[in-house]
Amino acid sequence: MANRATSIEADAAADRRQTGAPALGRQERTEQLLGDRMLSRIRADILSLKLAPGEVISERALQANYGASRTPIRQALMHLIREGLILRTTRGYAVTPFDLDELDESFEYRELIEDAAIRLACARAQPGDLDAMQETIDRGLTEFTPESWFEIGLDVHVRLAELSGNRFLRDAVQDVIARTMRVRWLVSNTVEGREAAHRDHSEIVRLVRDRNADAAAKALRHHGREVRRQIYDAINSTRRFLGVRSFAGGRRDDPGEHHDSGRRDR
Repeated sequence: MANRATSIEADAAADRRQTGAPALGRQERTEQLLGDRMLSRIRADILSLKLAPGEVISERALQANYGASRTPIRQALMHLIREGLILRTTRGYAVTPFDLDELDESFEYRELIEDAAIRLACARAQPGDLDAMQETIDRGLTEFTPESWFEIGLDVHVRLAELSGNRFLRDAVQDVIARTMRVRWLVSNTVEGREAAHRDHSEIVRLVRDRNADAAAKALRHHGREVRRQIYDAINSTRRFLGVRSFAGGRRDDPGEHHDSGRRDR
């Protein structure tokens, strides 16, 4: 399965095939490649917090910082808006703040849909698909940059959902996972975090291979809740240096206290 962090160039090519539009010329292809390059660089800086949540940015400032023209910068921004990492403001653009309410809701939603997806995957997954999944999981220990981690981290959960054979579940998982990638980086940019993810994902694949639906669902639920706990701990730690504008939501209670009951298996 192709990476779910689909490039701008691939999106545009698919649109052209569907509409019958002519292929891009050399200059247009060059602009597409530059747009992809800018997308990778800006996304990496957002994931690593070099561009802080809530930080106001402009096309002109990005052009100067990344040494690029307006077109590839604008292409990258449009893609990052779709990923939820950038938002439009009255003054141009801003890095999307950490929305604690959205984060809370996304984990609740994710637990429900991933439970359904993993149970179907236990009935429908083929050995070759699971072998390919394990290869992707293993890459997470050896290929580590913000961009490669974004692709691998998104791909693992989407591929698990895709094994359900249900495109609606796959698309739902893809959307919700993409929206939580930045906060997951807070946990996964450590050796311990990557090793824990590798361990959990490998165990889930083993249980799917054994067609043990209840155990696989329980393992996936435990993994999600543990990641959730670690994320809230990391968010509380980042508050000291990121500042108020980097956060939104969190009105119901303190993020460090969210869903203690969610840490227990039902």
